Amino acid sequence: MKPDSLEEFYSKFKPGTAAGPGPAEAPDRAREIGHFNVFRVADLMVDYRHRPPMTFDRRAFYKISLIRGRSRVENADKVVDIARSGLWFATSRVPYRWLPQDLNQAGYFCIFTDGFLLPAKSGVVLEELPVFQPGTCPVLEVTDEEYAAIKLIFEKMFREINSDYAYKYDLLRTYLLELIHAGQKLLPAPGPALAHKAPARLTALFGELLERQFPLEMPQQRLRLRTAADYASALAVHVNHLNRVLKETTGRTTTALIGGRLAQEAKVLLKQTNWNISEIADSLGFTDVAHFCHFFKRQTGLAPGAFRE
Repeated sequence: MKPDSLEEFYSKFKPGTAAGPGPAEAPDRAREIGHFNVFRVADLMVDYRHRPPMTFDRRAFYKISLIRGRSRVENADKVVDIARSGLWFATSRVPYRWLPQDLNQAGYFCIFTDGFLLPAKSGVVLEELPVFQPGTCPVLEVTDEEYAAIKLIFEKMFREINSDYAYKYDLLRTYLLELIHAGQKLLPAPGPALAHKAPARLTALFGELLERQFPLEMPQQRLRLRTAADYASALAVHVNHLNRVLKETTGRTTTALIGGRLAQEAKVLLKQTNWNISEIADSLGFTDVAHFCHFFKRQTGLAPGAFRE
């Protein structure tokens, strides 16, 4: 379950008109600025019939895609059908794949490492941005007007990466931030602001701690924190206080939030790996397979074996 590397990406995707150098072509420069590249979807489709479909996997880079055409995106345990146009944000933490439903596809996509947008360079922390948060729907339907506006940003990127401008990567970083903010403006409006900062902070810290337990990349890996009491201890608060704050801020109990995230990871492991059910149960901290099967069926309505099939 090691994420696909940039080298693996370039070995699979070699369009003749792709912009910018691959990582093996400019390693020193790539280490200095992180990696960034931008592509036209139409170039990807040129020999699409002769290549195997995209694998459902994690990648060692971020990806933002503007897609025009009938297609399907599988992201973690979610499946989203794009009828006409969509904007899609993918991170290295979540497995995904794109499945075009016909060859009439247009748009652009860019890939970049977190080193390209380090806080010292960009002023942002990628994993804290709303579009890259766990649970956020990563695929946004866009109107024709929104598609045209976002396409202009990608076109500027595509022209710039092929230019000889000495500071082009600084400019590309600016365009990338513009693209991310354009996507975030399309997200559903958040609920009312929380009245107190302390509960909001504790909720955020819990969410970060929960997400850091994943992904599980080998059967021998075990979750460090498993119960509400484990998280309360790690956060240096009483478990009753943690339960009360999370219930107030999210509407769900600590146990329900942990269970929901466990179920999401279980779905990924069942679909993406060849681990047996016992190995998945052990990695997720269940005492036995029967307990895991009961939990999974309660969460999803299916037994693990039936879900895998």
